[in-house]
Amino acid sequence: MIRHQIQRTETPLAELTDILFANRLESTHERWRKLFSSAPFRFQEGLTHQERIALSYERLRLVNMAVDGPQDLVTDPVALTALHEWAGIVDPGMATVASIHYNLFLGSLLDHDRAGRDLSEYVRGDRIGTFLCTELAHGNDAAQMETTATLDRTSGCFVLHTPTPGAAKYMPNTGPTGGAKSAVVAARLIIDGEDNGVFLFLTPLSDEEGHPLPGVEVSPLPQAASSPVDHCTTVFSSVRLPLDALLQGDHGRLGPEGEFSSSLGSPRKRFLRSIGRVTAGKLCMSAYSLGVTRHALAVAMRHAHSRVTSGMTSGQKVPLIAHRSHHAPLLDAVATTYAATLLHRSVVREWTWAEDTDREANERLTAVAKGWITWQARAVMTECRERCGAQGLLLANGIAGQLAANEGTITAEGDNKVIWVKAAGEMLLGGFSPKPPSEIAPEHRALTDPEHLQDLMADLERIWHARARKRLRERAASPMARWNAAVTPALHLVDSHVHRLAGEALLTAVGQAASPQARGLLGDLHSLFALRQVAAHSGDLLAEGRLTAAQVQELPDVVETVVAALEPHALTLTDAFAVPDALLDTYPMLGA
Repeated sequence: MIRHQIQRTETPLAELTDILFANRLESTHERWRKLFSSAPFRFQEGLTHQERIALSYERLRLVNMAVDGPQDLVTDPVALTALHEWAGIVDPGMATVASIHYNLFLGSLLDHDRAGRDLSEYVRGDRIGTFLCTELAHGNDAAQMETTATLDRTSGCFVLHTPTPGAAKYMPNTGPTGGAKSAVVAARLIIDGEDNGVFLFLTPLSDEEGHPLPGVEVSPLPQAASSPVDHCTTVFSSVRLPLDALLQGDHGRLGPEGEFSSSLGSPRKRFLRSIGRVTAGKLCMSAYSLGVTRHALAVAMRHAHSRVTSGMTSGQKVPLIAHRSHHAPLLDAVATTYAATLLHRSVVREWTWAEDTDREANERLTAVAKGWITWQARAVMTECRERCGAQGLLLANGIAGQLAANEGTITAEGDNKVIWVKAAGEMLLGGFSPKPPSEIAPEHRALTDPEHLQDLMADLERIWHARARKRLRERAASPMARWNAAVTPALHLVDSHVHRLAGEALLTAVGQAASPQARGLLGDLHSLFALRQVAAHSGDLLAEGRLTAAQVQELPDVVETVVAALEPHALTLTDAFAVPDALLDTYPMLGA
């Protein structure tokens, strides 16, 4: 293979890294960069599916040894999402079971009343935790699940039971690999024949050898295309649990005589409060996708600078990056990834400091960002894989396996399309107010003005909001027909909204940069990101009088100018992702 000596431009690399990682690279991320670059996490060729699953659990215990207090990790959204940003790069299966153990399982235990509950075996990793909510017949409508936990007053225990085949818990990692496991199981709390809604119950599943305990039936599922995990269906046959198995809180608790009380009158709200860790999981899934996306770009960009190909004259050899057809899509991906990373930083910050009164708005923001970031990860990694040609198909080169595994993030913690439909409905029914149009006529503004580009993205929000509201008001044969008429523009509203927020996060970073070089690069990335969104919807903006015909014609040339300005700095922009050389150097494509 012919390679080219990589040339780097003199740019403020450290400053870009500090901005991307919110000045926490050393304090929060470095332990994971170092751990996941070490020998135990190197890619191993030739393992079977089952061997990869077993290796993931071995690595999970290595991660647990590196954690200074799992309880502190679980309760710190910044630290928890940082782990996810690096874990998926080296082992998607390990990242998946780590997310379930720390966030969904241990997080749920810590979020509920836990006085007197001994968590030591989970903290030490002697028992791995999993989360059983979704059922075979109840996915996006999980609030309608059928699994029951019935209070037996005679014996003073709960009886956990799967009443129908459709109530089997679907796809949890409850297989025998990995040793002893316990779960928090979502089930309907039945007291004296009354259904009090869905709550979580701490349930031992298997012994130290991984064998299911009495009353627990585990059936492996066919191998999935995403990360290698021991996915199973799990069924309970009248499993008896002590009263303290119920994860209690203000949303629901049992008194000394077994009487039920709750601060929430709605069973649906009780359910959502019980599984509140799913929202934190959306932050984790976004972080996972961002980590593997930045990693894929770092790999593809190094390959583009080192691999040479034919130039435009006989006998000439140039690096792949010299070709516009190669570097333009990669630079588009870089701009999107910077915007997505900075959006995620702001969403995590909002979630960390949110008041209870802001809970609904922050949950919606988290859901919208999760959908967009994980979808963008798919698009960016697909581009990176293709730009690496046949080399990109090799699992050992660190892109193809992570791309397939990212499909899991798109579905996990809420299917993207479903959570966007929910967000769209909330935004139409009072959860969103469009920004008024700028009073400056478009002919007096320039496509090189970042504020103008942000206003154009806000114009798109307003356009789609108006269209969706109009359709929602029109007469229809049924409520379903009326919503079906409105949902497509409503989803465009959500997409426009998150694009504007991502652009805003990137533009804020421009203002934070201290050096002219960093400001210039971030400013060009913002322009490229925003111009692509504006160009994709230029017809709507022209029809609404927010762009002039001359500006529509000018758009391709403005984009080309920005791409040309960024190309000499492409490698520096991805070096700022701080993917360790110790990891990149192990890839055959990059000279390992």
